[in-house]
Amino acid sequence: MFVITPADNGDVLLSGRFDAAQVDRADAVLGRLQTTTRIDFSGLEYISSAGLGCLLKAQKRLAQSGHGLILIRMNKLVRDIFRMARLEVVFRIDDDA
Repeated sequence: MFVITPADNGDVLLSGRFDAAQVDRADAVLGRLQTTTRIDFSGLEYISSAGLGCLLKAQKRLAQSGHGLILIRMNKLVRDIFRMARLEVVFRIDDDA
């Protein structure tokens, strides 16, 4: 199960498994973002290439207006996926948040 929830503080919380079946739901939330936003991965167990693509799409759109996504609280598995895909050059990843 995958849940994407905008939090009261402006962060977006992810939990569960972010795969191809969840892209439409994630696009609906991420597509409404207009400013730099922190994406909290603390509840995310897994992300597929489709999930990565969804985040890349949002990052590219936000970057056009000088904003972007800040990815926080990744577990080791998810962080390793981002490292292997060399996405730390695309996203700001804050390990200490």
